[in-house]
Order: sequence, then C-alpha cells, then structure tokens
Amino acid sequence: MFTGIVTDIGTIRQIEQRGDLRVVVDTAYDTETVDLGASIACSGVCLTVVDKGPNWFAVDVSGETISRTAQGQWVEGRRLNLERAMKLGDELGGHIVTGHVDGIAEVIGTCAEGDSKRIGFRVTPDLAPFLAPKGSVTVDGVSLTVNDVRDEDGGTHFAINLIPHTRSVTTLGALEPGVAVNIEIDVLARYLQRMEHYRGR
Repeated sequence: MFTGIVTDIGTIRQIEQRGDLRVVVDTAYDTETVDLGASIACSGVCLTVVDKGPNWFAVDVSGETISRTAQGQWVEGRRLNLERAMKLGDELGGHIVTGHVDGIAEVIGTCAEGDSKRIGFRVTPDLAPFLAPKGSVTVDGVSLTVNDVRDEDGGTHFAINLIPHTRSVTTLGALEPGVAVNIEIDVLARYLQRMEHYRGR
C-alpha cells in the first residue's frame, strides 16, 4: 500500500533481459533499511526488491507489467518516481494507492497557470467513469487532484495542476505533449463501480 507521495527520484542504471526484465535503479534511499522482498512503487508500479547494494536496488519486471505500463518506461536513463510502502502509523498525505496500473494516459498539452503548471491528459473510455472533478488520480505514482474532466470524441480529457514543489520532487514537471504515463484510478471509485454493477442486477 502506498500514498502517492514521492520520496525519491531514481534513475534506471541498467536493464537485463532474463526470464523477466531485471532493472537496476539508482536511488538516494539508504538501502541498508530496504529489505529484500520489500515493495517499492516505481512510477506507480509496485515492484519487489530482489537485489540491492549501496544506493541501488534491483527489481524484476514481468512481460505482463511491461505490456500494461507506459511505453518507454523501462529503458536505461529513465527517471522514476519512487515511494516505499507505507508502514502502520505513517501519515496518509495523498490517497490510498495500490501500485497497480489501470491504464495509460497521453499528455495532450501543458501551460503555465500562475506559479503552477497545468497538464492535460487523454484517457481511453474505459477509465472515464472513474475520473471526477476534485477526485483523486495517480499519475506515474504521484497522488493528484483532478481539476476538470471533459468527454470528447476519441476519449476523455482531464487536467491537473502541478505546484512548484511537486514539479521539483517528481518527474512530472518534465512532461510534454505526446508522452505516455501510468494511471491508477482511485481505489474507492473502483469499488463503487463494482457495487453499482451488482446493485443493478
């Protein structure tokens, strides 16, 4: 379980194709405090630490995970938003995040809005019911508030605002049109849809 509050930006140092893709990530975390088998969210994807050393850890990324995450996610030099799993008693600063990617969104535009950066995304119709103004969404592992939602031909558009702090401590400030990102919908919205499905039977 995660909160969508990024605590480090890691960089993929090395990838190696084995049975799965072995990914080595450089990090500022004190990896002596990271257990083998621990979960770390890497740009919104919950992965298991399978090896580690001073200021690096390794994870295995399955073909299923690669097929469901943003194109270009698993390449050397890629910067990743990192978050370690919650511990009992931690502050829930964002919202409940599982680290399971529900779909991919594409950046369709960015602009300055005061000191913030407004970013617009397009998602596929299957994710549209789970997005609501002032609701929560996770973009590349970052808990954000949805500013507005519009249903358009070919998909649904939604926008978020990045304050300067969020731009400085995550990778989202570098997003440009055409870039794909990982999306996790609010887990509460997922359960509500399931409840509505059974209520209508």
